[in-house]
Amino acid sequence: MADVKALVAKMTLEEKAAMCSGADFWHTEAVERLGIPASMVSDGPHGLRKQDLKADHLGVNESIKAVCFPAGCATAASFNRELITRMGEALGEECQAEGVSVILGPAVNIKRSPLCGRNFEYYSEDPYVAGEIAAAHICGVQSKNVGTSIKHFLANNQETRRMSSTSEAEERTLREIYMPAFETAVKKAKPWTVMCSYNKINGIYAAENRKYLTDVLRGEWGFDGYVMSDWGAVNKRVEDLKAGLDLEMPSSGGINDRLIVEAVKNGTLLEEVVDQAVERILNIVYRFEENRDKTAVFDRDVHDVLARKVAEESIVLLKNEGVLPLMKSEKVAFIGKYAEAPRYQGGGSSHINSSKITSALSMATGNANVSYAKGFEDDKDVINEALMEEAVTAAKQADVAVIFAGLPDAFESEGFDREHMRMPECQNVLIHEIAKVQPNTVVVLHNGSPVEMPWEKEVKGILEAYLGGQAVGAAEYDILFGKVNPSAKLAETFPLKLEDNPSYLDFAREEDKVVYREGIFVGYRYYDKKKMNVLFPFGHGLSYTEFSYSNLELGAEKIKDTGKLTVRVDVTNSGAVQGKEVVQLYVADRESTPARPVKELKGFEKLELAPGETKTVTFELDKRAFAYYDESLKDWYVESGDFDILIGASSRDIRLKKSVQVESTVRLPKTYTLDSTLGDLQADERAYGYVKKYVDAYYESMLGDNTGDAGAEAISRQMQEAMAKYMPLRGLLSFADIVSLSELESVLRQINQ
Repeated sequence: MADVKALVAKMTLEEKAAMCSGADFWHTEAVERLGIPASMVSDGPHGLRKQDLKADHLGVNESIKAVCFPAGCATAASFNRELITRMGEALGEECQAEGVSVILGPAVNIKRSPLCGRNFEYYSEDPYVAGEIAAAHICGVQSKNVGTSIKHFLANNQETRRMSSTSEAEERTLREIYMPAFETAVKKAKPWTVMCSYNKINGIYAAENRKYLTDVLRGEWGFDGYVMSDWGAVNKRVEDLKAGLDLEMPSSGGINDRLIVEAVKNGTLLEEVVDQAVERILNIVYRFEENRDKTAVFDRDVHDVLARKVAEESIVLLKNEGVLPLMKSEKVAFIGKYAEAPRYQGGGSSHINSSKITSALSMATGNANVSYAKGFEDDKDVINEALMEEAVTAAKQADVAVIFAGLPDAFESEGFDREHMRMPECQNVLIHEIAKVQPNTVVVLHNGSPVEMPWEKEVKGILEAYLGGQAVGAAEYDILFGKVNPSAKLAETFPLKLEDNPSYLDFAREEDKVVYREGIFVGYRYYDKKKMNVLFPFGHGLSYTEFSYSNLELGAEKIKDTGKLTVRVDVTNSGAVQGKEVVQLYVADRESTPARPVKELKGFEKLELAPGETKTVTFELDKRAFAYYDESLKDWYVESGDFDILIGASSRDIRLKKSVQVESTVRLPKTYTLDSTLGDLQADERAYGYVKKYVDAYYESMLGDNTGDAGAEAISRQMQEAMAKYMPLRGLLSFADIVSLSELESVLRQINQ
């Protein structure tokens, strides 16, 4: 095994500085005289986008033929950790076969707004789902001795001005929503590398943000790999290096290397900092080199079969009013361009040069009962009357019309955000017109993010296929005709309209500044708190069978925050066909001092059940399941009280509930002053004991002569208590003979001690 420290000691300052940036677009530097090899990284959250010649980071130039798996928006909907691990293993095998040391992904940024152009790559609006799916993906890839680069750290939730804007968010918001997916993945799966984002976080570029790159990522979470920049994200190379950014990508052509050398020579940068960065980089270089599998084969056909399996479990049945599954004997009209040429991936750095593409129409070869009409073009949003007429005629002549619709490439991609949440109008009109003549209409959607559905009540079935990879058509066909039972669930909420989204007023509005005013209330956390109707809720997804829930059991009625709670529940397939169900566990704080969501997802498991079969699901909840991030404590805190354990089939389909009492073992740091209110003191039983006699005297003086009138006394007492709740402690000084300033100051000293 290479002695990395010894190698670094032999390197010149210039060689070490060069090692801190790419040799070109995709490779780290080599040092031939010391036998240090170059190492290749490549794009690929859902497929290997390896470029050998013309390099770019926006998917413009062609890459090798590879297998395009479903995008992150789809794989998260599978809620299947084991399946995503298998997908990761396949990607790892591909990297080994192609000599790629690190594959750039997964991308785990939270879906703050449906408008983010890169949402198709991201997993969820919920940090628990994003973290669990990311960890499964990373474990799969790295089991093949290939690294991952989890991205984009941190608070990169829009494409608009992404290289210059600042994401302004409170620490609690970052800790509860935008950081946990990274934290879970780092702690559970130990990615070899982390990629920092382009944007600033509260005014400091991610690349030079020591708080998050070093203090949190390494100090708190224990990350031990190297941090690389997103391509072109370096702002001030020397300051970035000090902050914990080890590798600049791509090459700066030597410009930033010279800045590093100069800084060391003039004493503004310790050479030990450079040495540390080089060690981190070389540790990963040799971890791959010393575990090369030169027998690895990139078997595209085998991985295409897996891509189909992943797609099958990633397609969500949103609506079904008895129209699905289709019968082979029915006359079915496939309508829409995406039946023949599906939109199955997004644009930009994740764009795969697919080895093959399977459409739903190609799967219908040999089925004489399936007809086809193109219906629309997607290069521009214009109604083609001839195509429309052909489609309407086909729908009239069929028993069922299946419309393959969605968002064209031009509507969502890396590099820009969507301007609205609508589908192309030509497609919406087509769906309206088909539904008028064919009561049995099904819509199959191809999109990377939620869309408004003005026709939702006019159709009987809706399948959300997302961007399902190169085998999406095969998966769609098998689900439509009942060969596969749909089992996916939404990992995001579909709001009725864009204006309902919590970030609507603040998304990409100000130049170089985005304020996260909605705080922790992202996605279902917001819609639940506002009691708002949504089109389809988080966690929703139908099946061709039915599932019943029973026998919810908690391991204890009361626990301390240092303990763990075991939760068990039975799930039964009460229908007639085999299927899979995603069992979801939410935790609700019944009464909280700070604002908290109505409930939060803290567990999920996917079960496969035969008709009549029952299985028991077991969850284990620790402190974090009940905690919120307290900024005064600078840590996670559980407030003593009752919590509901909710088991559901979606965030709005809760089947079972039981409660547990959780006792906090931590006291929040609290300093009282003359400006502290009586209400704050009353909420702290220990502190209130010191001032209770003064408050009672205040009440007595204010009640005066009302003691003879019970009704007047009750009203007066209630009024005074309400007024006193928000009265500062110093307010007691305004009432004679109750307390002196010196007495209050003495009491405060005792309380605070």
